[in-house]
Amino acid sequence: MSSKEKRTDFQPILLGTDFNCYGMARSFYSQYGIKSIAYGVMHMAPTRYTKLVDVHVIEGFTEDPVFIETMRKIAANLDPDKKYLLLSCGDGYTELIAKHLDELKKSFICPYVDAELFKRLGTKETFYEAAEKHGLPYPKTKIITKEEVESGQPIELPFDFPIALKPSDSVEWLDIQFEGRKKAYVLDKREQFDELMPKIYQAGYTGKMIAQDFIPGDDSNMRTVNAYVDSDHHVRMISLAHPLLEDPSPVAVGNYMVILPEKDMAIYKTIQKFLEEVKYVGFADFDMKYDRRDKQFKIFEINLRQGRSSFYCTLNGYNLAKYVVDDVIDHKPFTGTDYADGDMLWMNGPKKVFYKYAKENEYKEKAKQLLAAGKWGTTAFDKHDTLKQRLLMHYSFWIINKNYQKYFVQR
Repeated sequence: MSSKEKRTDFQPILLGTDFNCYGMARSFYSQYGIKSIAYGVMHMAPTRYTKLVDVHVIEGFTEDPVFIETMRKIAANLDPDKKYLLLSCGDGYTELIAKHLDELKKSFICPYVDAELFKRLGTKETFYEAAEKHGLPYPKTKIITKEEVESGQPIELPFDFPIALKPSDSVEWLDIQFEGRKKAYVLDKREQFDELMPKIYQAGYTGKMIAQDFIPGDDSNMRTVNAYVDSDHHVRMISLAHPLLEDPSPVAVGNYMVILPEKDMAIYKTIQKFLEEVKYVGFADFDMKYDRRDKQFKIFEINLRQGRSSFYCTLNGYNLAKYVVDDVIDHKPFTGTDYADGDMLWMNGPKKVFYKYAKENEYKEKAKQLLAAGKWGTTAFDKHDTLKQRLLMHYSFWIINKNYQKYFVQR
């Protein structure tokens, strides 16, 4: 992943300062030798000591009016001879770009859906309506409103426990705090559900909650798909990954820890058809799980951005930065879809965590072989970066080990 060409004619501007931001910055640096600029509300470990990104921290940047006022100030100081590529690294920023797309496009190159399509796909509830219309399989689902919960009447569920429970509006959920808050839940008993639901709305959440039939099986039944769709709605790249382990800690539950690259043309074609039919633009990230009961992969959600773990694409030779630059900076014509394949294992934690906690199966054996052959990598460490950055990431990996000891439950 060495620099192939030094470019100075464009500048990536990344919104967010997290792991996703670092992965995108690495992709730009390795492909074009370009240092990215990032804006966010706080310094975060992956980018705190990096030399691959210039980080600017702005209080209140995740909401208007601070967001759009800041973007106007940035726009007023741009070099007229350079192109500025604006990319989101978080759901909230994607929503803000969609909201202000027409204005932002006057100063920045923004490969994003407009507010109307964001509204159709940006919450889980509306995404399931689109999935139904376009033939994407998804789990049996019950939408629960604030009014239903506050009425005090028992909420009927059309499936048995265990169930999965998560917020429909993941952007609003980021600001909600209460004891026992998680990114998503697996509830084994009715009592847990009846106790949790009032707490959610008492904490100030106003959106809908999604209750779903829990698809049985461990993390190795999960899959994730990242894609880049160009300005003419052609899928230029689509990449499938097979997570073998997920983060068990409450604030990060569901974040992938170990990913095995795979290729499945049936999945590729299903997702490609959906993206092209809805006239999508930009990066997209899907999470799904194999349901052995009816032998189908069922889709949980779409993120209207590259996934947090999407650097696995770049690691396997499908550089995320190259696809977007080919499209919106260099205007290279579409010549066909790259259906990704690869043999590099992606890790986001210590090897000993993988060996101890990933379920024993054929996929784990394949991953072990890749590790033994040195065919693995991670978003967190770049040989071009500072010693301080690498030391902080080693510390972060140590914390991951502690989180598994405290929170891991085998399903």
